[in-house]
Amino acid sequence: MKIGIVNPYSWDVPGGVQFHIRDFALELLERGHDVKVLTPAKNTTDLPEWITAVGSSVAIPFNGSVARLSFSPIANARTKKWLEEGDFDVLHVHEPEVPSISMLALRAATVPVIGTFHAALDYSFSRSVSSPALDPLLEKLAARIAVSAEARRTLVEHHGGDAVIIPNGVDTARFRKAQAPRAEDDERPLEIVFLGRLDEPRKGLDILLAALAQVQRPFHCTVIGGGTPRHVPNVTYAGRVSDQEKAEILGRADIYVAPNTGGESFGIVLVEAMAAGCAVVASDIEAFRTVCNADSAEPAGLLFANGDSADLARSLQQLIDAPDERAVLQQRGRERAAVFDWDKVSEEVMRVYETVADGTKVHMR
Repeated sequence: MKIGIVNPYSWDVPGGVQFHIRDFALELLERGHDVKVLTPAKNTTDLPEWITAVGSSVAIPFNGSVARLSFSPIANARTKKWLEEGDFDVLHVHEPEVPSISMLALRAATVPVIGTFHAALDYSFSRSVSSPALDPLLEKLAARIAVSAEARRTLVEHHGGDAVIIPNGVDTARFRKAQAPRAEDDERPLEIVFLGRLDEPRKGLDILLAALAQVQRPFHCTVIGGGTPRHVPNVTYAGRVSDQEKAEILGRADIYVAPNTGGESFGIVLVEAMAAGCAVVASDIEAFRTVCNADSAEPAGLLFANGDSADLARSLQQLIDAPDERAVLQQRGRERAAVFDWDKVSEEVMRVYETVADGTKVHMR
């Protein structure tokens, strides 16, 4: 199948959507499909031949972060040229409601289009204002996919309609292979890991640091991500790391902490940490509750009150002091991570592709 995939956000500043698209495209290529990806990008030196860049992007504050989008006449012309040359069987646009090249591609497309929605918002003034103009364009979608219940809720509340929920996929094998279980006689302090943009408040680094100041037993914390380090005892900063380095750090760690305060529709790094053998401690936001299977009899993560550093400290102390409980969470996490493996997720997306390839719309549930 000839498949075109459009990423609305700059490839130069990687994030969850870009990683999702990259890994999914690689999975499809391995399965023998003809896949092309279109994306904003200024640096094209290291892009593989199956990725086409429309040019640079503009940084716009959005949802507590910064979205780097491309919506220029040049981007529009390049998008149309890519569509014409691609002659795709299906087009898959991510975040088509965002003013970037996904929206441009949807507007110009003459083949069946699938839209995937990632964002989780409580309320967006800009979305509410733009909905009357945008909704007719979204009607062009042959199928809608939401990566989580939160992403589906955001879509329904702002634009109506519905979506099939298919979660983000994760290359769990890479992280399983990186596991380095702690030997019984290993006397090193437990290692805690955080990953996120350091200067983005909703990622919650300062909440974690405040919690660590209250933890009594010896530990070491590794912080992964770009931004301004806060120099506190027992914390080191790895900066931005490669995929392999990330897997190695998670593979040797004991606990992964996700103190994010909101704006998350999924939690890819939670799944990566689970697959690598970490016990996961996460804020009690809806997206993380889902990933951790928190409402089941055997949750795969330990949740703490969102934004409460004292409650996070209690959760960390609990796992540090109770190795058996920590081991149970680690095993449940490994099992939970398998649910999000690309083998399963890609099959679900391919079923949507095959359904709409003849021009039939998917009936949403």
